[in-house]
Amino acid sequence: MTVTLADVAARAQVSPATVSRVLNGNYPVAASTRERVLRAVDELDYVLNGPASALAAATSDLVGILVHDIADPFFGIMASAIQAEIGGTGGRAGGERLAVVCNTGGLPERELTYLTLLQRQRAAAVVLTGGAVENAPHAAAVATKLRKLAEAGTRVVLCGRPPVVDTPAIALAFDNRGGARQLTEHLLGLGHRRLGYIAGPEERTTTRHRLEGHRAALAAQGIEDDPRRTVHGRYDRRSGYEATLELLRRDPSLTAVVAANDSVALGACAALRESGLRVPDDVSVAGFDDLPFSVDAVPSLTTVRLPLAEAGARAGRIAMGREEAPPGGMATVRGELMVRGSSGVPRR
Repeated sequence: MTVTLADVAARAQVSPATVSRVLNGNYPVAASTRERVLRAVDELDYVLNGPASALAAATSDLVGILVHDIADPFFGIMASAIQAEIGGTGGRAGGERLAVVCNTGGLPERELTYLTLLQRQRAAAVVLTGGAVENAPHAAAVATKLRKLAEAGTRVVLCGRPPVVDTPAIALAFDNRGGARQLTEHLLGLGHRRLGYIAGPEERTTTRHRLEGHRAALAAQGIEDDPRRTVHGRYDRRSGYEATLELLRRDPSLTAVVAANDSVALGACAALRESGLRVPDDVSVAGFDDLPFSVDAVPSLTTVRLPLAEAGARAGRIAMGREEAPPGGMATVRGELMVRGSSGVPRR
């Protein structure tokens, strides 16, 4: 049975005219209404008819780059590197590709909405950056959407994101487990045994993988993973500040704090200073990612450097077909331990 535009309108509880406006993008529609329409389109697997269907067989010059938060340097660096590879020789004769950065705010629904919009615009390529949400229904919806994009001729690349099974998406996945283990092993090698850990949001793959690496390093040394020494929060400075105060409240004897990323580590350093503790004399601090400000922090941050710009540039080249996909469609991008002034031998 063929699904019609009227069927989509009924499912979304809007008029057929509103559905048409959303799909054509030629008239302003409230965000909540647009998302409801696009969700109905996905649920009913609605396909445009007539000339629009014929057009859908060819891709456009549009390339979508999905990020969680463009204000976060982690995503800004990757998005910039991806975009730099999209123009020029990567475009069709006579013009460049148009890169559109889609800021999801880390919201699963927004991620699906953007993927639907990019499908309707017949995007030439889509690059998804950062960790995925660990939610089975959402993961299934994303996998379905990626398959539909690929079937329509869109090249899909994941940058800093785990592979999505049963899809043709090419994945450049960061070795978050290995980097986190190496970081904690460094602190253990200095003699630290009472380590607090500030993790990211519990639903993120990046959070789980980095925490697993940390715990693996502890287990290898026979150190018990005390749940009181782990606090979850956002990947920002404020969360690092608040989480550090909570860790100190739970265990004032901590000699090191391992942070989910460098922004969180900065917040941890601020909380320690305000608590009358010196870094690293009293408490060592370590971050992750090696964002540009990390080397200029006082003291400079011990962290794991992820090659964000290099990975983004490679993702851009693969998306444009200027570089071969890695064998099996997946490559692991490893980090590098950067030992700096914020970590030292415990003195208490």
